[in-house]
Amino acid sequence: MRAASSLPSLLTTALLASRALGWQFSHVADDEDDDTPLPLVIWHGLGDAFNSEGIQQVGELADSIHPGTFVHAIALGADANSDRSATFFGNVTEQLEAVCAALAAHPILSTAPAIDAIGFSQGGQFLRGYVERCNKPPIRSLITFGSQHTGITEFRTCGNADLLCKGAMALLRFNTWSKFVQSRLVPAQYFRDLNKYDDYLENSNFLADINNERALKKEQYKKNIASLTNFVMYLFEDDTTVIPKQSAWFAEVNGTEVTPLRKQTQYKEDWIGLRQLDEKGGLRFRSITGEHMQITTEVLKEAISEFFGPFSKTFPPEADGEEDSRQEEL
Repeated sequence: MRAASSLPSLLTTALLASRALGWQFSHVADDEDDDTPLPLVIWHGLGDAFNSEGIQQVGELADSIHPGTFVHAIALGADANSDRSATFFGNVTEQLEAVCAALAAHPILSTAPAIDAIGFSQGGQFLRGYVERCNKPPIRSLITFGSQHTGITEFRTCGNADLLCKGAMALLRFNTWSKFVQSRLVPAQYFRDLNKYDDYLENSNFLADINNERALKKEQYKKNIASLTNFVMYLFEDDTTVIPKQSAWFAEVNGTEVTPLRKQTQYKEDWIGLRQLDEKGGLRFRSITGEHMQITTEVLKEAISEFFGPFSKTFPPEADGEEDSRQEEL
């Protein structure tokens, strides 16, 4: 999903449409017959931009499935270039604070009883961080595609012409756990090396905190994740960009040993509320055949149809599956 050359029109169109339809979100929660779809927030991945063609197409698809959907693509820059740069360079904690403030102050999102959200790649764990740290407006259904929930153990390779990526990778060689790198290089802030776990716990600027791995647990994180109605995690079966790919399902990988989420201490002790969410049927595992971010329109249609829509929509709990054995096989 690369940035498109034209200026964004999706957000402007959605805003005008919302005014024309007379959005009255303050009444949605009291009217079970209201079929107004909840707003959709999208956070794109590394190297992408808020107004790229792919992101706009997702918004248009959501509106075609649930007419009247207001779509907001998260941007960390005034234009596509600065937004894309912010996917490589920046302090994720500060970026997340800015997003929390922007969504809480948004004239439409802030009046909704809840919002739905899609996070592509690293945007997925950032949206999860939003849920844990602020969640105002609250997310109902969170869908993540190929996100690095238990981190990465290797960094991506760069294309020949990708200067931003090459600059980021050069900075990594400085020292992944230094304060300089952890406050400036985005992918380093969700790097997790079990062979240097103490270094990770001490120095990780982002992931160790939102995964509640440190000794002092933050109960609000657990409460907020458990408050989700749906947390849908898509894994790309042929992913060679995210290493390990099982991170998309919260699995932990140490060499060739894969420990599925439900067998981990963090799940058993419920550090961030995933067990509580799972027990009420809201934790959902999905997989896609293909490489990282190779998402078909059909998959998007199914996800948007199943998990988004009006506030009054109900969702059957997830049936018991075989995700644990599948994680080990994958």
